[in-house]
Amino acid sequence: MCWKCLNPIDDSISVFRSSVCPVCGVDLHSCRNCRFYSPGSHYDCHETVDELVVDKERSNFCEWFSIAKTFSGSVKDNLSKSDAKAAFDKLFNI
Repeated sequence: MCWKCLNPIDDSISVFRSSVCPVCGVDLHSCRNCRFYSPGSHYDCHETVDELVVDKERSNFCEWFSIAKTFSGSVKDNLSKSDAKAAFDKLFNI
């Protein structure tokens, strides 16, 4: 499932480092799309990763990656920084 648009990803396809969501175009092989992604855990991961992945929304080389089947957050939780800034600006008429 895509973390940004919540589009289901077909189980029959393999997710490679260069794979992108067919709906919104974000990288699929990213921390945010991994079933082990856990904000607040060591390096935000349930697995014992050795290196920090700084940008959790971009493609990476993590060997533990496994596509998440579900996502418990809402679309509002998935706003990018620019979307959040635009919403803030709109709220205060900036």
